[in-house]
Amino acid sequence: MTASPIVLGIESSCDETGAGLVRDGRLLGHAIASSMDEHVRYGGVVPEIAARAHVHALTPVVRRALDTAGLRLGDIGAVAVTTGPGLSGALQVGLAGAKSLAYALDVPLYGVHHLAGHVAADTLEHGPLPDPCVVLIVSGGHTSLLLVRDLARDPIAHLGDTLDDAAGECLDKVARVFGLPYPGGPAVDRAARDGSARAVAFPRPLTGLGDDPYAFSFSGLKTAAARWAEGHADGELPVADGAAALQEAIADVLTRKAVAACAAHGVDTLVVVGGVAANSRVRALAEERCRAAGITLRVPPLGLCTDNGAMIAAVGDLLVRAGAEPAPLDVSIDPSAPLESAALHPTARIARAA
Repeated sequence: MTASPIVLGIESSCDETGAGLVRDGRLLGHAIASSMDEHVRYGGVVPEIAARAHVHALTPVVRRALDTAGLRLGDIGAVAVTTGPGLSGALQVGLAGAKSLAYALDVPLYGVHHLAGHVAADTLEHGPLPDPCVVLIVSGGHTSLLLVRDLARDPIAHLGDTLDDAAGECLDKVARVFGLPYPGGPAVDRAARDGSARAVAFPRPLTGLGDDPYAFSFSGLKTAAARWAEGHADGELPVADGAAALQEAIADVLTRKAVAACAAHGVDTLVVVGGVAANSRVRALAEERCRAAGITLRVPPLGLCTDNGAMIAAVGDLLVRAGAEPAPLDVSIDPSAPLESAALHPTARIARAA
């Protein structure tokens, strides 16, 4: 049986420049460069700084990925790249680099949805996704519950999405209120180790009897945490307790709804992906509740939870093996693309529908 081509994946949707190499579901090598340190002074990602950092990092990162895999440029048989969603300028840099490589190497190009990449990241550690499975995506900009069948061939069904702030956005914004450094998610996780999750009774949004069982909302939780912090303006703020209680509220809502979705749809596998999947309490509570419900939990390794090129290569590899049509070289970015399918270009959608 002939091996599939080696797929190079390029990710540049935010502040990480990633390149990964995958063939037949196996990660051969990957590399990441982050411009995080350049954004710290601003308390968040500055799009222009991120785009400029991608320009400088893209070629060295691709070269490092090839070196870790013991490969050369000529070994690449296809290129996959994030074309959305994300920061417009950052996406443009990655797409321009991917187009140049695909054209120079005379290999097919695939436009990939960033969030599908997070889903596919788990396959690099645990193998093919069960059909069907429930996927919980939790990141700085997205919180969604999905019903996933064949990631490369079938439409992705949304069970529920966030109505306002995403879980990661809530963590970042509250961290700033608590005086914790950027990025807020890891800072809250660290601070929470010395606190009590029961110290503050933060709300669990959209968990009432009449609420949408799969929708999320973290804006009110963010406000509640800010009001709590304001109540300590005249004294020392117990940051560790606040961090632990905030993290517990988020993990409780996420895992409660995800396990309920599995039960309601007769699915016995939950996959948790995205940057917030690296949170220690989210992982621990998901494991506890899945075990109690007889559900298999799959979470990628920490290094594949945050943005990386390996996850984009994983989607490209799935598309190649599914026989999806490649993107035209004039494919463009879509910074606000909804998650409907893994491929983010018209020709692939037409081929799948046929």
